[in-house]
Amino acid sequence: MTVEPIRDKNKIKLMQQFLSGKDLRYATIFNFGLNTGLRISDILPLKVSDILTKNGEFRDYLVINEKKTKKEKKIKLNNALRKSLNKYIKEYELGHQDYLFPSKKGAYIGRIQAYRVLKEAAELFHIENFGTHSLRKTWGYWTYKMSKYNIGLIMDTFNHSSQSITLRYIGVNQDQKDELYSLVQF
Repeated sequence: MTVEPIRDKNKIKLMQQFLSGKDLRYATIFNFGLNTGLRISDILPLKVSDILTKNGEFRDYLVINEKKTKKEKKIKLNNALRKSLNKYIKEYELGHQDYLFPSKKGAYIGRIQAYRVLKEAAELFHIENFGTHSLRKTWGYWTYKMSKYNIGLIMDTFNHSSQSITLRYIGVNQDQKDELYSLVQF
């Protein structure tokens, strides 16, 4: 199964609302992925200190070394995510050195546990081909559309070697193929 982006903004909102009601941690993980395009393996081990200074101000950039590529990535957290993180950190009373997404059992929520909760929400709203990577692909898909199809910048952000790889990755090729099949009808 190929994991797909979430193409329906209404379903994204429904998932956010459902997850917020279930457990704000998972809603925040969901929002983090949608707003940064990071892999789940780079989101879950973050600490509060990665995003906030000691006096509680947001850092100018979240700077991480990607687990998969080992490359440094600088991300400016947008206002929607900052608002979500502020609410979440206050509600969970997280300290500066705490993991952003602490687990009840260990250090931080595991990838499989995050997948289980997010997948449950996706199934509830009939989102097909969903996986944790859907968050990253959804960011790419909507950024592509909102940036007026600036594929070069998205390609660079994802560290892809060609535009065709990025287009396939964010599901745009499939959208275009689907459109082709509706053009000619007998």
